[in-house]
Amino acid sequence: MEVKQRIQELTQLLTEANYRYYVLDDPQMPDFEYDRLLRELEELEQANPALAAADSPTQRVGGEALSQFEKVTHPVPLMSLQDVFSMEELSDFLDKSAPGTAFSVEPKIDGLSVALEYVDGRFVRGATRGDGTVGEDVTENLKTIRSIPMTIENAPPRLIVRGEVFMPKKSFEALNARQEAEGKPLFANPRNAAAGSLRQLDPKIAAKRGLDIFIFNIQLAEGVEFQTHQASLDYLKGLRFKVIPFDVLDTVGAVCNRVAAINEERESLPCDIDGAVIKVNDLSQREKMGATAKFPRWAAAYKYPPEIKPTVVEDIVVQVGRTGVLTPKAVVRPVRLAGTTVTNATLHNQDFISERDIRIGDTVHIRKAGEIIPEILDVDLSKRPADAVPYTLPATCPICGAATVKDEDGAFLRCTGAECPAQLSRNIAHFVSRDAMDIDGLGSAIVDALIEKGHIKSPADIYYLTLEELKSLWKSGETAAKKLLAAIESSKEQDVSRLIYALGIRQVGAKTGKVLASAFGSLDGLMAATEEVLTEVPDVGGVTAAYIVDWFRQEQSRHMVQRLRQAGVNFDSKRTVTDTRFAGMTFVLTGALTKFTRDEATERIEHFGGKAAGSVSKKTTYVVVGENAGSKERKARELGIPILSEDQFLEMIQE
Repeated sequence: MEVKQRIQELTQLLTEANYRYYVLDDPQMPDFEYDRLLRELEELEQANPALAAADSPTQRVGGEALSQFEKVTHPVPLMSLQDVFSMEELSDFLDKSAPGTAFSVEPKIDGLSVALEYVDGRFVRGATRGDGTVGEDVTENLKTIRSIPMTIENAPPRLIVRGEVFMPKKSFEALNARQEAEGKPLFANPRNAAAGSLRQLDPKIAAKRGLDIFIFNIQLAEGVEFQTHQASLDYLKGLRFKVIPFDVLDTVGAVCNRVAAINEERESLPCDIDGAVIKVNDLSQREKMGATAKFPRWAAAYKYPPEIKPTVVEDIVVQVGRTGVLTPKAVVRPVRLAGTTVTNATLHNQDFISERDIRIGDTVHIRKAGEIIPEILDVDLSKRPADAVPYTLPATCPICGAATVKDEDGAFLRCTGAECPAQLSRNIAHFVSRDAMDIDGLGSAIVDALIEKGHIKSPADIYYLTLEELKSLWKSGETAAKKLLAAIESSKEQDVSRLIYALGIRQVGAKTGKVLASAFGSLDGLMAATEEVLTEVPDVGGVTAAYIVDWFRQEQSRHMVQRLRQAGVNFDSKRTVTDTRFAGMTFVLTGALTKFTRDEATERIEHFGGKAAGSVSKKTTYVVVGENAGSKERKARELGIPILSEDQFLEMIQE
């Protein structure tokens, strides 16, 4: 079979599988088979790039990252809807229509509205609603949503449809689980998560978020006419779009009953909704009813009120994330809320607790309102127990006992323990990273396995691993284990600047590690430095100096340093600056450099006693420009700062 024919065949098979899985919810192809065919298609396209189509199933993983989103003017405005908040208001809206009018009733998806444009059956552009007239081009992110067809058979010359992008509940729960495991802030609700995902400049991030879409309207369809809204949605179904579920009803009572029923069904839906949408079905009648400057007169959105219930705070527990942040959580008396039983509620931080004066034993009002994580609204002070006392987060870590400190903005408490078990995986990942000790082969899966087996309880334990402990982790066994042990042994000789960065002291990055190594010559010299001495070092302010002194003062830190010393890790600086031609100079690199990498250029600048900065200021000595340099070059010219080409810079760094 010819390669071109096989690519076409694979594309058809995978496109059909996507449609059945993501649109019809009727998977026919096993996941293993899908992955096998997708890999085959990827390999064929890589070997024959001229045959790779823009709408290939392989493009669903996300394209190149963007620097910004382009503005898009909608050919047909994406209008908003008037809201109604009671059955009385809904009845008033319905009564304004002509007698016998039929209405379409649909769930109101709590997501982000977008317009999808097709030309000659091919998806060419997708944009957010924006202000209804002008939105943002998010085409690459929308391509990652597998229920959106990339091509349509028998389509009109130009078609624009409107839909609501959402994050399914399962995807949201999985995303927040990953966020929590990585010590990152949780998303408040699926809508915020969906909106944030769709506006990622890197489509590969959006591709990992599991977004979906329901199509609910035709904005423009050249050469095609419809009599009713129902007919237009049926037409979209025929084009294989994932269309919003809807009912067409012809009495006020039936519409009101359906709106109430959707509210009862909302927990069984795959996504969050915040209401129901009611539209006049007859399109000619819509034209007669017209629109105001803000919204059409022929449609309304019934907004469901958030469900709020009382419960009792039985306890407050504190969890420690991978970054060391202490997160309080209220354990509440079980209460049925929005279709699920709630036993916990987020308390965010100490400020949240103090502002609401939440205490153990309090009766509180709690709501879900579309949020997966329930939140406490207020306290019923009339029911407060006499012995209830104000709650304060602990001064020591509940996991390891180390002292806790406030973040710079004072919003969060953080554990300072260098060997805290809650932070172990993240601390080791940082310790072995490229700019730190650079231990190749010690990836996250290996680290997690070693932690699970109890072989490492501190970054220092890496240097005490044995061949027996390592070789069971790979199929290749002893060969891979010996290779990793060699990488670990080699890392002992790294310059102390890397070790200083690897320790994970707050506000001490790779550059500061080099500055400190140069200033003190060894880790012992740094450990002996006072805050006053540290603040005399360039680029080390009072806050950073305090963090450094406090870190070395901790018992866990001293234990880890002692273990590293016993393992033979280098504590001395190998960076001796004999040629100080760049002393006191600050360089800024900008644009695409072709004759050296930024890291290589930075290394040479620092080798001669200079400093590489990320932004242009009056203190900048030179700006080195590559191809397509932008704002930094312009600012340098405005400030009169000398600009160097790559060739000129190369002349300056000749030995």
